[in-house]
Parts: sequence; structure tokens; C-alpha cells
Amino acid sequence: MKVIFLKDVPGVGKRLDVKEVSDGYAINKLFPQGLAREASVSALKQVELEKARMEAEHKIHEDLLAKNLSAVEGKSIHIAAKANEQGHLFAGVHADTIVKQLRDELHVDALPAFLKLPEHIKTVGEHSIEVEVQGKSATFTLVVESLK
Repeated sequence: MKVIFLKDVPGVGKRLDVKEVSDGYAINKLFPQGLAREASVSALKQVELEKARMEAEHKIHEDLLAKNLSAVEGKSIHIAAKANEQGHLFAGVHADTIVKQLRDELHVDALPAFLKLPEHIKTVGEHSIEVEVQGKSATFTLVVESLK
């Protein structure tokens, strides 16, 4: 049975993928859990429209960030997180959190895909992060502080 994935299913398909799966798997697992729906002609047209809309939105974000890269260059943003006495964070700082802080502090709208994180941020201190879009890049400093 051909299905359209509504959510990411690890090892099977990503959101908006159209794939062939067994009837039993689709009927017993994917459909009841809201992970996929049957790939009818009208549903396939909707998927194409949604993909085009997402692509256009991504392009708009990309163009806007490319124009505003100078607003990020050399700046620093601050995030407070829980850490132990040695400075190791209990939960790592993710790209989504960094993007939200960029928006709040520097008023720059970016997508997590534009951030080039050299490693997972799991310690207190200063971390250099690169933003890359359309072949241009800028670097800013993320200062992770310990919550007391």
C-alpha cells in the first residue's frame, strides 16, 4: 500500500515522504497512530503543494538571513542552563534553543539548519558558532551560564 508519512518514522520514512509499505503495517500501526495516510491522488497533490510551500518559506528565511549576516558577526548571545559543579550541563543546548535566543537577543530569524555546530554543547562557557547561508558565513559567540 502506498502511504504518505505525516510524521517522521525512524527507519521507515520522513514527513511528506511517499512510500510503499505492507498493508498490515499501514492499517495496524501507521494509520491508528496518525503517522501516515493513504496516498490518494488528491493527497499526493496536497503533498506537492505543501513541499512547494515549505521550500518557498525556507528560501525566504535563507534570503533574509543572508542580508542580515552582519547583525550576527562578532556578537554574543547568552543562555542559562542547569549544570553540575564541574560545569557539565544536565541537558545539552540544541540548535532550536540557540535559534530562539538569536531571535530574542539579536532580532535575527534563522533556521536550525543554518547553524554549523562543531559539537554538541554540553558545557558551561563560551562556544563559537558559525551561521552559514548561501555560501556566506558569520560567527558569533554563545555564552552558556550555569543556573544557580
